[in-house]
Amino acid sequence: MYRRLLVLALGTFAVGTDGFVIAGILPEISRSLHTNAAATGLLVTMFAFTYAVSSPIIAATTAHWPRKRLLIAGLLILAVGNVLTATLPLYGLVLASRVIAGLGAGMFTPTASATAASLVEPHQRGRALAVVMAGLSSATALGAPIGTVIGSQTNWQTTLWFVAALAVLGAVGVAVLLPAIPAAHVAGLRERLATMKDARIGFTLLTTLLVFTGLFTDYTFVGESFNRATGGNGIALAILLFLWGAGATVGSVTAGHLTDRISGQRIIAVAVVVVGIDFALLPFSSRTFATAAVALFVWGVCGWATLVPLQHRLIEVSPEHAPVSIGLNASATYLATAASGLTGAAGIAAFGAYSLGPFGLIFLVLGLVASIVSARFVHTRRPAPAGPVPAAAER
Repeated sequence: MYRRLLVLALGTFAVGTDGFVIAGILPEISRSLHTNAAATGLLVTMFAFTYAVSSPIIAATTAHWPRKRLLIAGLLILAVGNVLTATLPLYGLVLASRVIAGLGAGMFTPTASATAASLVEPHQRGRALAVVMAGLSSATALGAPIGTVIGSQTNWQTTLWFVAALAVLGAVGVAVLLPAIPAAHVAGLRERLATMKDARIGFTLLTTLLVFTGLFTDYTFVGESFNRATGGNGIALAILLFLWGAGATVGSVTAGHLTDRISGQRIIAVAVVVVGIDFALLPFSSRTFATAAVALFVWGVCGWATLVPLQHRLIEVSPEHAPVSIGLNASATYLATAASGLTGAAGIAAFGAYSLGPFGLIFLVLGLVASIVSARFVHTRRPAPAGPVPAAAER
């Protein structure tokens, strides 16, 4: 069983590397394409926004596709998008290529999460989701730092070739090791979006959007906001990204085990409060490499510890719509990534790169409030019985 989950984690590792590696090579891309940091940050925004918007539409239009075919197609499209990013000569074309990569990510990641939940018993869902999400978070620990080093030692285009190779490897793994998954109930786009009318689901999705907007506002411009600690050295930045990603992996896995035992709201609240304190101190802790390393590790642990309990809440609220709500939650995550390119640029313009932490704290506080509201709705309404999650025929 866990071998199948690891195959899905390999695919999310490829997607995560693509989503996070741009931050590590953003200065090099800016110089190569003759753009400023804000314009280059739009590469992150375009990828994430495409994912967020297209994911529900793709889910509705490909509902009759075999899930294995959809997973493979998503990774191959992701690979093509990265090849185009690496080879196209003009900024506008490179920006358009991120749309293609985002479409591939939108096909794969939500399907992988819903598939993982359907492969295990209800009491193991937290751990199953944690394994798949560990692929995404470990991409920040390994994929993004390795890509950053590759970019600093060769060029940023080689980094994108590296991402394309990861996507192809993931597609091969899915093709060889993942079994065929039968289709379940097919939901149209209207039905998918209608799930947000449930206040418990709607406020959970809002929590994801706000918390991850806060978390990524600084990360998208991490090269600029931590240049005092790195001295502009790509390898030093890669080490910091590794520590952030290692923390993210620890946070995801730990939260997965804790979510099966204690209140998910307690995990979310503690994680957001701790990372909020961390963000408030970033203008000071980002000055030296040692303090920056501690700050980024705490940031990774607590930030990513929120994702699994949020997913688990969506499954607990409505098991029969779990693939849909998980897909929407993934869209909210990537919409937050897209927004972070804009919020980060706005924060730099208004307060400077070294104050992005306190600026992002605003979104974290709002996210915590949304999470408390969501938890109260869950407690005041009778939860649906915990049955098996339908096969991943919808996302």
